[in-house]
Amino acid sequence: MENPSSERYEFKAVEAKWQRRWAEGKPYKVVADPARKKYYVLEMFPYPSGRIHMGHVRNYTIGDVIARYKRMRGYNVIHPMGWDAFGLPAENAALKRGIHPAAWTYDNIAYMRDQLKAMGLSYDWDRELATCDPSYYRWEQLIFLKMLEKGLVYRKETTVNWCESCATVLAREQVIDGCCWRCDQPVVPRTMHGWFFRITDYAEELLADLDKLTGWPEKVVTMQRNWIGRSQGLACDFPVEGSDRKITIFTTRPDTIYGVTFMSLAVEHPLVEQLSAGTEHAAAVREFVRTTLIEKQRKSLDEELDKKGVFTGAYCLNPFTGERVPVFAANFVLMEYGTGAVMAVPAHDQRDFDFANAYNLPIREVIRPAAQHPTEKLSQAYTEPGVLVDSGPFTGMDSEAAKEAIIKHAAANGFGQAQVTYRLRDWGISRQRYWGAPIPVIHCAKCGIVPVPEEQLPVVLPGTDRPDGSHAPLHQQTDFIATTCPTCAGAARRETDTMDTFVESSWYFARYTCPDCATSPLDPEQARYWLPVDQYIGGVEHAILHLLYSRFFTKVLRDLGYLNIDEPFRNLLTQGMVIKDGAKMSKSKGNVVDPNELIERYGADTVRLFSLFAAPPERDLEWNAQGVDGASRFLNKVYRLVAPVAQAGNTSPALPPLESLNEPSRALHRKTHQTIKKVTDSIESNFHFNTAISAVMELVNLASALVADGKEVAPAVLRACLDTTLLLLFPMVPHFCEELREMIGHDRSLDQSSWPDFDAEAAREEAITVIVQVNGKVRARLEVPADTGDDELQDLALADERIQKTLAGKEPKKIIVVQRKLVNIVV
Repeated sequence: MENPSSERYEFKAVEAKWQRRWAEGKPYKVVADPARKKYYVLEMFPYPSGRIHMGHVRNYTIGDVIARYKRMRGYNVIHPMGWDAFGLPAENAALKRGIHPAAWTYDNIAYMRDQLKAMGLSYDWDRELATCDPSYYRWEQLIFLKMLEKGLVYRKETTVNWCESCATVLAREQVIDGCCWRCDQPVVPRTMHGWFFRITDYAEELLADLDKLTGWPEKVVTMQRNWIGRSQGLACDFPVEGSDRKITIFTTRPDTIYGVTFMSLAVEHPLVEQLSAGTEHAAAVREFVRTTLIEKQRKSLDEELDKKGVFTGAYCLNPFTGERVPVFAANFVLMEYGTGAVMAVPAHDQRDFDFANAYNLPIREVIRPAAQHPTEKLSQAYTEPGVLVDSGPFTGMDSEAAKEAIIKHAAANGFGQAQVTYRLRDWGISRQRYWGAPIPVIHCAKCGIVPVPEEQLPVVLPGTDRPDGSHAPLHQQTDFIATTCPTCAGAARRETDTMDTFVESSWYFARYTCPDCATSPLDPEQARYWLPVDQYIGGVEHAILHLLYSRFFTKVLRDLGYLNIDEPFRNLLTQGMVIKDGAKMSKSKGNVVDPNELIERYGADTVRLFSLFAAPPERDLEWNAQGVDGASRFLNKVYRLVAPVAQAGNTSPALPPLESLNEPSRALHRKTHQTIKKVTDSIESNFHFNTAISAVMELVNLASALVADGKEVAPAVLRACLDTTLLLLFPMVPHFCEELREMIGHDRSLDQSSWPDFDAEAAREEAITVIVQVNGKVRARLEVPADTGDDELQDLALADERIQKTLAGKEPKKIIVVQRKLVNIVV
């Protein structure tokens, strides 16, 4: 036990003691209990890079405070931890060090686990999982097979972003200025086969269910809504002149279709090569496609390219007019959106307008503002609603009404129909590396693509059972590739792609509910009790991909019969970054603060307290060394307040009747209950731990001042104040509070204690200060009983000697009383 005669508490001994007790007693191990209300709090699990950073400290401390608070409120709390352990960084790091990725990963996990335990985080470590463990990805492979069986997985040829140095496919978001985000080497386009999940089959539900996510930040919901990108309009076929081919377009502006003057195709569109083949334009088209694909690697989806194109030599026919329309390959058309073909209406689309001017193409105005006369030449595209002109039978119609009429006309004549389309594309999951979950299919020359039988799962990565095992990409490992077809028993080859690591992180939260289940990916009874996650915590950088994929997987697992929920995360908190010297902490900027050094110097509780107090959780936290010192000083101030009570003996005197207390005792008792209310409200409303801690600091300051000034405070009141302080601070600084609570004689751990009750009567102010103004200027302050009514406040203000002197006999025109805080007299 801590020596109460010391001026400072010995944090190293205290934290080691309580971490040892928690490890031995396992107070955070939890089981489903239908008789109790559950609460599932989860921070996004870390990639085992080797060391935690201050962003981890903040994220996991926030989650831990919520978990400890909810336990004290009586919830059956599940708070698990694991490791997002697959991925190319581990593979590259292992290659650099000449070791196996498994060895590097598990060494990092062991080190980081110790770091997390040193922070005093209340995890149920019996639920720990690592996604690189075959006992985890075995079930992921089974889910893949179930999805394949259901038609939610397919394989196709596609153009991908290829990094030659890393020998793998990159997502568009992983290409930065034309280079790989990992190795900074140039990225090039490559055509190859890959596996895809049909996330687009769930596009409408993913979009509609965003309305259910009332506990998510609106900015995240908006980002997902925009990423899914629902559009409603016309799908229409433009026949290719002199051919049986058709160019299918989708447009949200069918009202402009009479203004089409050219057709734009994405360079990846298969018709680009077909239409130009054998013509005088073929060479120019091939070169344009090549250079455009390279240029696209250097830009994100949201960046504008200089608008360029090349004529394919072909024409298509506008089905509404029969007019010949030249077909261009254009660098600004996205194959990822719509059909990869865009009818160009330069008079009513600024991008088409710029292109038409650059290539001397016609600009035909077909919509004008109501009552406006024709203009000689447009200076820019007109994109607002209006009245149709030069649009055949639809001339004179309002543009909005014309949209529906034109779609009906296309449908009636068999060349178009109403359609809904999405920006969202199917999820390409193939990766051409080693350190990932193998895709469980076999390629047979006779039988085609054959699923690996369930009884043969998992398909284990080769070489993980020995330190010197090969970890070359699977397509280079002949022993792994060679296998037997499960259907015909003939020679066959294994799939050598591994799954995108986003697959592992798309369902780990569900596996936490039953990590030891050996018969199925999920135990339905456990999943039914624990899910959904009540509070999910992580960075806003995961707002789209991880969260969208997790939502998709939840719906798939529901439809496969494993889950009974529609959404995985009821509430989402996106914590801000940790900033130092005006920039996010990173090794490249040289502004990293090592949590280990802070814990060694100040203790985990001080580091936790600083990370919670410095800013609200959703805001960026500005690193401030003085703030850490301040947190340390505050804890020692609490310690010095508690130590004399411990020395005096561990008795808990009964609280005497309130009316018998003197003024200092009543003031401290009142402040104690006001603090309970403020801390509870700060946590319950928005997890603003900074204001909660500030409230406790005010209480401690009052108690310290009363003691320092020699005020007579009833021992029972002081003891109740200290007990309450430790209860309120426990979720934030658990080692410290457990130790001090034990010092003053409690034999029941705070882990088994309840959150303090708020007494509204005890918190009620006996007197309040009311400001009195005359014509907006402060002229007096009145000390009045807290229950004084508005009419009485008016009378007291008018009777005050200072106010009478100011009024000098003038009759007030108006008297305004504001919330028993202010009386304003207008003369």
